[in-house]
Amino acid sequence: MAAMKPRTGDGPMEVTKEGRCIVMRVPLEGGGRLVVELNNEEAETLGDALKAI
Repeated sequence: MAAMKPRTGDGPMEVTKEGRCIVMRVPLEGGGRLVVELNNEEAETLGDALKAI
């Protein structure tokens, strides 16, 4: 098994597909990450909402 690196708040936003879900990791000010798990429908809704801004 590969070594796991600790995640910090530094770095880019990450979006990965894990099984049937889409996982978004957003760095936060002050450290840490907000991790959001979405299904395809929720991801499309989020994308539409962001495009409308």
